[in-house]
Amino acid sequence: MITASAPADLRLCVVGPLPPPSGGMANQCEQLVRLLRAEGLQVELVRNNPPYRPAWVGRLPVLRAFARLLPYLWALWRAAGRNQVMHVLANSGWAWHLFAAPALWIARQRGCAVVLNYRGGLADEFFANAPRHVLKSLARVQLRVTPSSFLERVFAKHGLHAEVIPNIIDLTRFRPRPETDPGAAPHLVVTRNLEPIYGIPTALQAFALLRQRWPQARLTVAGSGPELERLQLQCRALGIQDAVHFSGRIANADIPALYASADCVLNPTTADNMPISILEALASGVPVVSTDAGGIPDLVRHEHSALLVPVGDAQALADAAARVLSDAPLRARLRQTGLQQVQAYAWPAVFRQWLAAYQRAAGLQGSA
Repeated sequence: MITASAPADLRLCVVGPLPPPSGGMANQCEQLVRLLRAEGLQVELVRNNPPYRPAWVGRLPVLRAFARLLPYLWALWRAAGRNQVMHVLANSGWAWHLFAAPALWIARQRGCAVVLNYRGGLADEFFANAPRHVLKSLARVQLRVTPSSFLERVFAKHGLHAEVIPNIIDLTRFRPRPETDPGAAPHLVVTRNLEPIYGIPTALQAFALLRQRWPQARLTVAGSGPELERLQLQCRALGIQDAVHFSGRIANADIPALYASADCVLNPTTADNMPISILEALASGVPVVSTDAGGIPDLVRHEHSALLVPVGDAQALADAAARVLSDAPLRARLRQTGLQQVQAYAWPAVFRQWLAAYQRAAGLQGSA
């Protein structure tokens, strides 16, 4: 049902990816569209990563680019002409030039207001090295929104105002697991894709150190990506191949069950903004040990809602995880604080912020 503050005539287009492949932006886009529609808003989705049709086109690099880009541009043109506001989920690098930039240009030509929802931990590097027209395009949109204070500071560094609307955690999907003792066979979980930026080798090194104290410990790495073979080789070199399970991509519907089986979540990333995986772990009552990369210290507080360690430090990651596994009062404190903190990211609070942003963007159209 549309709330009293949600106008039935607000026409909104969301532009972004959907799973598969699974990832922070794709999962957030899917969740946002689903929840907005459940509130009764008119939401059109323009997906920038639809399946290739026919499927064999995806095996031909040049052809697949045109096969996806041309229909995407046409869908943007049509959507911008029949909606008041376009919510564009954007990231750094090639994804900006291929997907975000065309959406901004087409929306401007068609008189559609833009809420640019910028994400990703590499924004500072991208802004510093991108052509000047990138920052000019950013400056011309009606509203710039980031999920974290970290990215808000990055925007300010480059002379741009942004406001913070956090990532969404749908608390109806997650239930806190009972407080239990990890015992002699703790289960640790990493829920990041198998890409260099996410630092999975550090987690494997840390797990090998933990196995010296907990020989029956298990590690599940839930994610897909190009680093799988190299990571499997690393497991064999460390002698932990029988204790590490690379599960591949896990469907969103099955993620709560994975967290419910975990005694500790490791987040070894080298760069990040506001990882939804941490919010999911907190909502599940699972202690988190993470690097202090990017915006993570803005998301969780060290020693209160998580334990934070330096990027790339496998020994520190292992030591922090060992504290979690062996210290019941610490686990209880992290659990309680995490469950309290995650309430700020629940959908009812975030929905009110998005609705206000859409209404302001529609009112600002023509002033940029």
